[in-house]
Amino acid sequence: MKKIFAVLKNIKPFNMIMLTFAGIVNAFGITLFLMPVELYDSGISGMSMLLAQVTPEWLSLSVFLVLLNIPLFLYGLKRQGGNFTFCSIYTVIVYSVTSWLITDILPVDVSIASPLAGTDLLLCALFGGVISGTGSGLAIRFGGAMDGMEVMAVIFAKKIGLSVGSFVMVYNVMLYIICGFVINSWILPLYSIVTYMAAMKTVDYIVDGLQRSKAAMIVTSRPDEICTELMEEFGCGITLIDAKGGFSGADRKVLYFVVNRFQVMKMKNIVRKYDPLAYITLTEVADIFSANS
Repeated sequence: MKKIFAVLKNIKPFNMIMLTFAGIVNAFGITLFLMPVELYDSGISGMSMLLAQVTPEWLSLSVFLVLLNIPLFLYGLKRQGGNFTFCSIYTVIVYSVTSWLITDILPVDVSIASPLAGTDLLLCALFGGVISGTGSGLAIRFGGAMDGMEVMAVIFAKKIGLSVGSFVMVYNVMLYIICGFVINSWILPLYSIVTYMAAMKTVDYIVDGLQRSKAAMIVTSRPDEICTELMEEFGCGITLIDAKGGFSGADRKVLYFVVNRFQVMKMKNIVRKYDPLAYITLTEVADIFSANS
């Protein structure tokens, strides 16, 4: 009990609110767009949807979400830590309960068609993927996860020579192949791949941010003039790093500078104005924050 209270103390109330919202959003995407037309989500959620279709009615999506996900999160407890495990289990429970409320309690008919997109498989696949991806992305951003398969990927991917992303992708491809054989059709599994791609892209946007910045590394022999104008133009600081040319042995400065995508051309023009021979590399930056934020 002491360990549980210690974990709870470290979790911010706002994070719990956002995890609750994440579970609700994910449930809406799955139950209002995917389940009515028998499309499949990815990961354990997709497996739960398939099992709910081929087992007795009382074994619903909500039951399988809890039965399959929670043991995986508990298995990864040592690797992921108590905070992550608690937040993930909480989010899955919210997802499961909300799914049950929508399908069995609320006066919403989700038996044969989506209440919002009808039987249009493409609309259901796209919007189901985007909405469920939003829920999954929010869960990750605020300290948890929506799917236990991600934990298994972190634990086992390297052991079998795969990246985490490749592990998850292989699992999902196998899941959709199994779905095709079980339902004796490939139309729904193929549309489910559209759902998976839409969800994956949405998760990236939610976790990494919609406005990704660029980190510029500028190697120049005229750092003073370039720094002065860049700081005047963009109103932010620049980090200077001492460097030496590997071939010439000449002293150089490397300017480290972060800009958004709308400022890249202006930055290049300023650098070229003072040093046409300057060497510039740009790297995408997913998130920017200070150590005390």
